[in-house]
Amino acid sequence: MSISKGFTEAEVPDQSGKTFIVTGANAGVGFEIARVLATRRARVLLGCRDQAKGEDAIARIRKITPASELAWLPLDLSDLESVRAAVEIAGKEPRLDGLINNAGVMNPPLMRTKQGFELQFGVNHLGVFALTSLLLPKLAETPGARVVVTSSVAHLKAKIEWDDLNADKSYQKNDRYGASKLANALFFFELDRRLRAAKSPVTAIGVHPGIAATSLGRHMGLAQLAGPIVGLVLNSADKGAWPALLAATGNAAPGGYYGPTGFGGIRGVAGKARRAPHAEDPTLAKRLWEVSVAMTGIDPGLPAA
Repeated sequence: MSISKGFTEAEVPDQSGKTFIVTGANAGVGFEIARVLATRRARVLLGCRDQAKGEDAIARIRKITPASELAWLPLDLSDLESVRAAVEIAGKEPRLDGLINNAGVMNPPLMRTKQGFELQFGVNHLGVFALTSLLLPKLAETPGARVVVTSSVAHLKAKIEWDDLNADKSYQKNDRYGASKLANALFFFELDRRLRAAKSPVTAIGVHPGIAATSLGRHMGLAQLAGPIVGLVLNSADKGAWPALLAATGNAAPGGYYGPTGFGGIRGVAGKARRAPHAEDPTLAKRLWEVSVAMTGIDPGLPAA
């Protein structure tokens, strides 16, 4: 089926011989991404913090596809040392065809990463920036390798508090979540520009899952009480996986942005998605890149486009 008509998991081609990392793969959208890739014969590394949850996800997928090639990849995006350790493990794989950055946190109370960053910016952006940056050399060994970065419809009206990135002055959880998702959008935009300028074989693509009914919203409080009703219009986790599957395996344009195409971009088949003009601002994207290098101490080594 063409992207213009919509992409679902039915359009995912055979992935025999390919290897993918899927972060946050033990539950929700990440689990569904891993499940589909496994059923298409890919080797999948499930990047997640908890070994028991990772192994449980592997067992559930193997009930569906017994011959699946699956492995738990210890990964805590709130700890840059854990990110480095995960990259070292992944680097031993014979090949790496795709990194699907799916894991994230949403609307927690003010918390901090191991390195002291505000949790949502630290996990959703800085952890993704670090993991992607450190894996670029490995990805570049495989022509056609792809990096998928997950943003959100929350980026559309978001802004980044440049003078208070660490939430030392104020913290509003919804605003900080939106800012982290805007950072995701700016990151893949800038990553694409730099990869192209460097003539890298790696492609960067952005996605969003719509508004999926998953455990990601566990900090949303009273909003969860309306779950059964809201669930009628939200995307399911399996459908929320379709944009990432399109970006990782389908006919996706470098630097493109994909999400659900139905009901205001909230649910439905995957296709081209709308992003905010400020998510494609090269000045903001360059600033974020430089700030991210300074905060993480990790430089992807890609000169400005």
